[in-house]
Amino acid sequence: MDWSSTIGALGIATAVLGLAALAGSRAGARARSALQGEIEALQDRLWRLAESEERYRAIVEAQVDAFVQRDARGHITAADAGYLGLLGPAEATAGSTAAPEVVERGPVQVRHDARLVEEAIRTPAGLRWYAWVETTVAGPDGPETLRAGRDVTERVAAARRLEEARARAEAASEAKSRFVATVSHECRTPLNGILGMADLLLDTPLTPEQTTYVQAVKSSGEALLSLIDEILDFSRIESGRLDLAAEPFDLVGLIEGAVELLAPRAQDKGIEIAAHVGADCPRRVVGDADRLRQVLLNLAGNGVKFTDTGGVGVTVERLGDALAVTVADTGPGVPPERVPALFEEFEQGDDGLSRRHGGTGLGLAITRRIVEGMGGTIAVANRPEGGAEFRVVLPLAAAEEAAEAPAAAAGLSVLVVSPSPFEGPFLTRRLAEAGAAAVRVTSAAEALERLACRFDVVIADCALGDEAVREVAAASRRAGVGRSLVLLSPFDRRAFSPAAAGFDGYLVKPVRSRSLLREATGSGAQGARTPPALPAAQVRVLIAEDNDINALLAVKGLERLGAAVDRARDGAEAVSLAEAAFAGRPYDLVLMDIRMPGLDGLEAARRIRRLEAALGRPPCRIVALTADARTDEAAARAAGLEGVLAKPLDYALLGRLLARPLAAA
Repeated sequence: MDWSSTIGALGIATAVLGLAALAGSRAGARARSALQGEIEALQDRLWRLAESEERYRAIVEAQVDAFVQRDARGHITAADAGYLGLLGPAEATAGSTAAPEVVERGPVQVRHDARLVEEAIRTPAGLRWYAWVETTVAGPDGPETLRAGRDVTERVAAARRLEEARARAEAASEAKSRFVATVSHECRTPLNGILGMADLLLDTPLTPEQTTYVQAVKSSGEALLSLIDEILDFSRIESGRLDLAAEPFDLVGLIEGAVELLAPRAQDKGIEIAAHVGADCPRRVVGDADRLRQVLLNLAGNGVKFTDTGGVGVTVERLGDALAVTVADTGPGVPPERVPALFEEFEQGDDGLSRRHGGTGLGLAITRRIVEGMGGTIAVANRPEGGAEFRVVLPLAAAEEAAEAPAAAAGLSVLVVSPSPFEGPFLTRRLAEAGAAAVRVTSAAEALERLACRFDVVIADCALGDEAVREVAAASRRAGVGRSLVLLSPFDRRAFSPAAAGFDGYLVKPVRSRSLLREATGSGAQGARTPPALPAAQVRVLIAEDNDINALLAVKGLERLGAAVDRARDGAEAVSLAEAAFAGRPYDLVLMDIRMPGLDGLEAARRIRRLEAALGRPPCRIVALTADARTDEAAARAAGLEGVLAKPLDYALLGRLLARPLAAA
């Protein structure tokens, strides 16, 4: 009820009572009585309204720290003590347009009919933060504004302290990552020299004792290099720098390539490693090839590490819209009590003081983080026949472009003679998926029995023993088998002559699918894996490397591959040599170390590209050299480099790089 109308009614009632008293009539008495009742009712109503207003004001003041109401012209029509205290004694007057001094204002949010904003206000007691809720109501002279606020100074201060702490933590984490990356790079530089020099020594005449010592040096250096890589990966993942690519890649080539990388280590232990990609799997998929390769090398590398007899098998199968990658071994398996913690940091399968195998216990933790980052899952179980089995399920979509289909083997009957726990079954499955009628036996005796039936092709594994495989070859000739192949490890290939043993060809373990089908069908000649040495006059190479030992290793390795090599000691010299070569015959390949004093490798590459453009020259092939390929690859490609080579150099890969300019020519 409007206070002015109520007071006006009381005044009118009082005047009427006065007139009635003067009249003194009986009617006046009745009117006085009626009016007295109305006055008492109005007084009761006034008291109730006043009490209601006091309760309302008490509730509002209990909920907020400051309250103000302003009319359409901005004048204060109502304010509590909290708001007047923000203005100061000189300005705390009703009806004024005074407002607190706002030092900082946050963003305004609108919710329904209210506006929310936080302001830093300079008050007589110092700077205070208030959170205001502002609404508009109808007033007698136009819209009026109501503002209610709470003091949130402590909350804002706590939030800012938290933000500052988070920023300091991120800066510390970034500094730690830079420190680890720098230290790992500095550690890798002398390690590259140790491993490279060990390789050079092993290619010189040595006594058996000296060979043993050099191999021990190389083995220890490789173990230390692996440890550095794990620490660097863990640091990168911990700091949230797990960047994943989504690009098409050859799934079959990646799986078979990863297994080939581990084959020498497995064969050194007298065990085997093999891979099989199911025929229903897409040949090309979209994802991060480097990270998938890292997962495979970690899991299969662990299998090789912990397996003393038998071997390791990698299989890829389609699982709905995902792919399941299984890495199985014939090792001791994982103790059941260790399984729950196996993927945690610094945990190992053979934990304890008596454990036989070294390592940090970071490999599986890093693998789990990568798999989860790719949207997949990883699990481990013990195989009933012995050994462990790691299973990774990844949502890798098929790429649009289809790879070339492998040659078919429809109509062929093939006998596979192999005791291998993985390579023998995998060969049989691949042949069957290609349309062949493939049968596998595990001994020469079984093979001789089976040869009573007609087979088009026989594949005998050298793991049977020299005498047994020769016996199988002779029996195959007598049985009229059209084509006989022997399955060799790289070490066997050096001492075993397939033709002398009576075979038509050979396959080298681990066997690639394309090689298997080509040799089984007789559609291609057996080729060597390692590229041949190239005549020096054919390939010119410029290597920019500031470290003398690394430069010596690279130059010697390139010269052994048949290249003519010039060395630059920094980026500026590399640019000068490349520019001078444009006057005659440019370099076929430039190997550019990324980190060099003065002019670094990236800027040197940019300058060479600008020179080529200015002179109208076709771009030469520039490949980066780095100790941290994962981190540096994106920057290298952005600077115009073709790709990266990780240190220490893989000379087989380097040989393939040297061969490519010849193919282009």
